[in-house]
Amino acid sequence: MGASAGDAEEPAPSAGRRNSDKLEPGPFVAAFRFDPKTERRIAVSEARAAMDDGEFLWIDLDLRDDSTLGVIQNLGLMHPEALEDAMSQAPATQVARYEAQLHIAVTATRLSDKSLDLDRVDIVIAKGFLLTLHRSAPHFLRKTRRHYLEDFRQFARSPSFLLYELWDHLIDNYLQVQKKFEERVESLQSVLRTEADDKVFIQISELGADLLHFRKVLLPARAVLTDLSTRKSPFISEATQPFLGNMVGTIERVLQDLLVDRDILSESLNLYMSLVSYRTNRVMNRLTVVSVIFLPLTFLCGVYGMNFEVIPELKWPLGYAGFWVLALTIAAGLGLYMRRLRLL
Repeated sequence: MGASAGDAEEPAPSAGRRNSDKLEPGPFVAAFRFDPKTERRIAVSEARAAMDDGEFLWIDLDLRDDSTLGVIQNLGLMHPEALEDAMSQAPATQVARYEAQLHIAVTATRLSDKSLDLDRVDIVIAKGFLLTLHRSAPHFLRKTRRHYLEDFRQFARSPSFLLYELWDHLIDNYLQVQKKFEERVESLQSVLRTEADDKVFIQISELGADLLHFRKVLLPARAVLTDLSTRKSPFISEATQPFLGNMVGTIERVLQDLLVDRDILSESLNLYMSLVSYRTNRVMNRLTVVSVIFLPLTFLCGVYGMNFEVIPELKWPLGYAGFWVLALTIAAGLGLYMRRLRLL
């Protein structure tokens, strides 16, 4: 991923960080100063005074908390249209610009019981604060909460580092989901090479639908990141924008890997169907050979099984033996002929 959270010297978070299992209950508010660097946790009731004093706040709120709407309205954190959109909680990735703030909706993904689930997080950036609003505490937000302080102390020079941190962990989430999809594709590919039943085709269908669904998440994410990295905004520093632009390249690679996974899945299924068709043709070929051999023998049986009184061969002393000699000769001759044609 990119290398900055707030300007050109701010590297990306380490990929080997540990995950946080849960977010602390209640609102989370962190207050930052960038010169000199200081960070402190404060209560929601102190938020207004801290902003008036020149501190930049990260306010993280959970919509499942009954006090959340009151906090938003009392502090004037969201434009009414942005709040109405956020309350819908319909998964979406989009950006809306208002005079006093920037509203970004992002979609986090997770594979649960081999199905793709989506979590929406709303990000509002304004002068003096960054607000994250969610209902399900997605994985990437937990990671950001766990590691933001370490990156703030080492690299941050402007409030934009928080936006970078959020997008960095979100794209890391996309990479992890992509890796799990790749593992599922490889697993189904292995099954198709050996024995497959009807359940495998259902799993392939579901996986194909999930891959398409994931692609629908990545495409708007790429568009939003492109907008944030190229369009000037008073809420995103120009030093941060090139590193957001680097993330666009990462999403492009995820999209390419996604297309490769779909192609592999499709080719594996086509190969399996070709093998099934080949085996079926081999069986039909053997049945055809057997039919060709028994066709003249069936004719002979039909002739000598007719109920006419005068059939000279029935009076021959060696008629029965002659019939078997003729039948075996015909069967052997056809068998040799079929082997010569490589049908046997």
